[in-house]
Amino acid sequence: MKTLLNKFRKMKKETSAVKRAGVSTLALTFLFGLLSSTSILFLTSNQVQAAEDDLYDFLWLDPDKKVYVLQNKVFKKKGKFYANIGFIMGLNDNFQESSGIQFKTGYYLHEEWAIEGVYHQYSNSDDDNFKSLQEINGSTAFVRAVEKKVGLMAVYSPFYGKINTFNKIIYFDWSFGLGIGQIHTESNAKTVSEPSTADQFFDEKSTAILAKTALRIHATKNIHVGIEYSRDNYRAPSATINGRAGSDSWRTNSEVAFSIGFSF
Repeated sequence: MKTLLNKFRKMKKETSAVKRAGVSTLALTFLFGLLSSTSILFLTSNQVQAAEDDLYDFLWLDPDKKVYVLQNKVFKKKGKFYANIGFIMGLNDNFQESSGIQFKTGYYLHEEWAIEGVYHQYSNSDDDNFKSLQEINGSTAFVRAVEKKVGLMAVYSPFYGKINTFNKIIYFDWSFGLGIGQIHTESNAKTVSEPSTADQFFDEKSTAILAKTALRIHATKNIHVGIEYSRDNYRAPSATINGRAGSDSWRTNSEVAFSIGFSF
């Protein structure tokens, strides 16, 4: 009888353990299912609410572009005056070797926009082609040489960057300019076609459309060096033939300038 009672107690304990294990397993299964469902709902809700451009469009951080720290913009230009002086090298193929001096000054109304005034003074001399034509053929070439240029331009600087060379960071701006000006030239258009008349040069003046692209390299916060390519378009008459004045046509004046400037 005692042995039978002990067996009954042992079976009761095993049954209770099985029940507790079943309850624990059921609780773990329920908890795992709850966590899985919550995770799926969270991920699904994020995918539904997130737009494709949210990963790339950061303009909401700085809609007015006032926080230039985001671009690591060390050299700011807004509200600053600048002045440059430089050397000009002419690129025209008009029987002349041309060089000159450049003066320009401007003011940045905005970090990207400036108003700029320019003044160029040129020095011209006959090149080897002009001299050879005179010596071999005994004739004179038609020449129009630019003597002076003044103008006013709008300058747009959309690109600001930096280059790391030899552990030295170089900051630069790349700009474009467009404006209007006046070009002073001299030419032998009135006498070049008259063999019996001594060659003479007369002053001319034309309204011009000025265009350029320039690279400004910052040496310090107040000093910069620059290189620019400019191309001017203006209308001027061709040579007079048999007493008949030539018709006006578009002419170009191209040049490269190397300069040093100061900002304040």
